[in-house]
Amino acid sequence: MGAGKGRGRAGFRSSFGREAGGRLGRDFGFAAPDGAGGFQEHKEVVSTQRVTIHTDELAERTGELYAGQGILLSGTVYTARDAAHKRMIAMLDKGEELPICIKGAVLYYAGPTPAPEGLPIGSCGPTTSGRMDVHTPRLLSLGLKGMIGKGQRSKEVVDAIGRYKAAYLCAIGGAGALAAKCIKSCEVVAFEDLGCESIKRLTVERFPLVVAVDCHGGNLFDRE
Repeated sequence: MGAGKGRGRAGFRSSFGREAGGRLGRDFGFAAPDGAGGFQEHKEVVSTQRVTIHTDELAERTGELYAGQGILLSGTVYTARDAAHKRMIAMLDKGEELPICIKGAVLYYAGPTPAPEGLPIGSCGPTTSGRMDVHTPRLLSLGLKGMIGKGQRSKEVVDAIGRYKAAYLCAIGGAGALAAKCIKSCEVVAFEDLGCESIKRLTVERFPLVVAVDCHGGNLFDRE
C-alpha cells in the first residue's frame, strides 16, 4: 500500500491484515491490532504524527479521520457500559429524555474503579465494545459521534458509523493506567445506583487513541 494510495478526499480504506497494519505503523506512525482487542503503537511513533482533536469539534472533523490514524483527544467524554446502555434504550422506548445530550457526544465503554486519594479516578480501561453493538446504531442515529472501547464491532455498527459520519476509537496498550493519567475530572451524572457502571462525565486531556473504524469504510479489524 503506497503512501498516496487511498488517502485522498475520497477516503482511506483500511482493509488490511496484520502485515499491512504493521506496515502502516512503520510508514505513517499509525497503529496496528495488538491481538487483544486493542492496539499497540509502533515504537517509532512520535506525538507530532497524531491529530489533536477536541470533543467539541469531533462532529465536524470525523471526515478527516481514517482507520489506523493516531489521535490525541481532549474534552468531555461520558462513560457508559452495558447496564447504562440498556437503561438509555429503555428510556428512549418510553419516549423519555436521556440524562445526557447524545448529539455530538463521545461514549467511553468503561467502568472506572474508585479514585485513590488525591486523584480524580482509578483505573479506567475499556471494556469489550461488542457488548454495546445491539444498542449502538440507534444512538448513532440520534447524533452520537464517537465511541471508545476495544475489540471489533458488528457489521451493523460499522455500517451505521459510515451512515451517520461517526468514528470508533480504540485505546492503545496499557489503556487503564494511561487513561487515568489523561483524566482530569470525573463526575457521576446518571444512574448512580449502577456504581462503577453509572454514567460519568470525564474531562480528558490528550488521551491517545487509534481510529479503528472510520466513516469512509476503513476498519482496522477487517482482515479480508
